[in-house]
Amino acid sequence: MRIGLLGTGPWAQGAHAPALSGHDGLDFVGLWGRRPDAAKELAERHGTRAYDEVDALLADVDAVAIALPPAVQAELAVRAALAGRHLLLDKPLATTVEQGRAVADAVQEAGVASVVFFTTRFQSAPAAWIDQQASVGGWFTGRAQWLGSVFTSDSPFAASPWRQQKGALWDVGPHALSVLLPVLGDVRRVAAAARGLKDTVHLVLEHTGGATSTLTLTLSAPPAAAGAGVELRGEAGVTHLPDGTDGAVTALARAADALLDAAGTGRPHPCDAAFGLRVTEILASAEAVLEAPGTGV
Repeated sequence: MRIGLLGTGPWAQGAHAPALSGHDGLDFVGLWGRRPDAAKELAERHGTRAYDEVDALLADVDAVAIALPPAVQAELAVRAALAGRHLLLDKPLATTVEQGRAVADAVQEAGVASVVFFTTRFQSAPAAWIDQQASVGGWFTGRAQWLGSVFTSDSPFAASPWRQQKGALWDVGPHALSVLLPVLGDVRRVAAAARGLKDTVHLVLEHTGGATSTLTLTLSAPPAAAGAGVELRGEAGVTHLPDGTDGAVTALARAADALLDAAGTGRPHPCDAAFGLRVTEILASAEAVLEAPGTGV
C-alpha cells in the first residue's frame, strides 16, 4: 500500500514517520506539512519526498496517515476519503460532532477503509485484556483515570493550541472511552460532569447494558502523580487494565496492519471512523454538561 503522511509536528516525527517508514507492508511515498521547511527535513530523515500540495500527494498514494490538530485532520480526511484514499487517523477524530460526522459520512460514501489510532487499542496486552473482558460480560461498574502531565512537564505537546483550548476531556478522554465502550457498551447518558483543578474533569456515564462508569481526566497532574488505569468490577470479580509496554511506533504499526486488513477484506475495523464519531458525540455531550451543570444529556 502506498501511503503518505499529513503533518510534521512532534507526533508525526516521533510516531507516524518512523512507523510508516519501517513498515514492510507500506511504501512511504512522501509527506506534506503546513511548514515546508519542517516537511523537507522530516522527509529527508526518512528517505522520502516532501510535497508542496496536499492534492499532489493524494494523487500518488492509496492511503494517508494524518497527524494534525483535530479540526485540520477532519477537513483533510474528508478530502482524502472523497479522493478514494484509505485513512489512518488520530484521536480525537474531530472536536465537533459536525466535523466528525462529515468524516464518517465521507468514508462511507467513498467506500474506503479507516482506522482511528486509539493507542491502548493497539497495544498487545491491553488489547487482549479488552477483548477478554468484553467476552466475559456481567460488569457492574468501571472506573477510568487518565492523568497526564503534559501541562506540568517539558512535554512537546504542552504548546499545542488545541490541547490548551480543549484540555484533557478531548485529549485523553478518547483513550478512556476506547477502553470502556467495547466492554461496558455504548454510553446512554452522560449523567454528571464536574471540573477539578486546571483542566481536570470528572464524568459519570450510564452505559446501555446497565453498568455505570466514572472517568477522571487531566493533562495537569504533577509528574509524580501521572498515570492511567482502568478498573472493572462485576460478576467475575475485579480486574485492572494491564500496562501497555509497546511504544507508540509499535502500536501505530499495528494500526497500519489493521488498515491494510480492512482495505483488503472490506471488513470495518472496530476503531473505524464511525467509532471515532461516536466518541466525539459522547465527548461533546460531556462538554455540554460541563457548561450547564445539572443537565445531564
